[in-house]
Amino acid sequence: MKQLYIDFDGVILDTMTKSYETLKATGIDPKDQKKAMEFFRNVDWQKLISETDVINDSINEIKKICDSKKFNVYILTHINSTNEMIEKIKFLHKVLPQVTVVSVPKEISKTEVVNPSAAILIDDYSGNLKEWQKKLGIAIKFVRNYENSDFPEITHLSEVIGMFNQ
Repeated sequence: MKQLYIDFDGVILDTMTKSYETLKATGIDPKDQKKAMEFFRNVDWQKLISETDVINDSINEIKKICDSKKFNVYILTHINSTNEMIEKIKFLHKVLPQVTVVSVPKEISKTEVVNPSAAILIDDYSGNLKEWQKKLGIAIKFVRNYENSDFPEITHLSEVIGMFNQ
């Protein structure tokens, strides 16, 4: 079975859109790294997750992937705080108890925490995908609308099932 890592923010839940709306409402410039990092460390992640929409039926899409028995499925997510990690794990264990969650401090590359070689990463952020490919991983870009990016693109997570033969 292939290792399959799925990003959380912007792939499973639309937390980025919701959090950036809140960030702008507080008057913080997203380009001000120090203030933005402080904001993300102090976000009420339980509230944010409960108020955020699931993207393209991603929870059920991940269940389909697990049911296919083609992949060892993990959620691989960057975190800014312990609180963020706890709330993401609590949410995911409730909706996807069969899936392991791997939390990565924002300052560290995902490729430093798990071995990307021959493993698949589905992520919406091209920077993570480029790093993944450099370490011989298979990068797939999750998009809401096809973008013609440098990576194979999917709009629904279960599309990955047909992309790989055992």
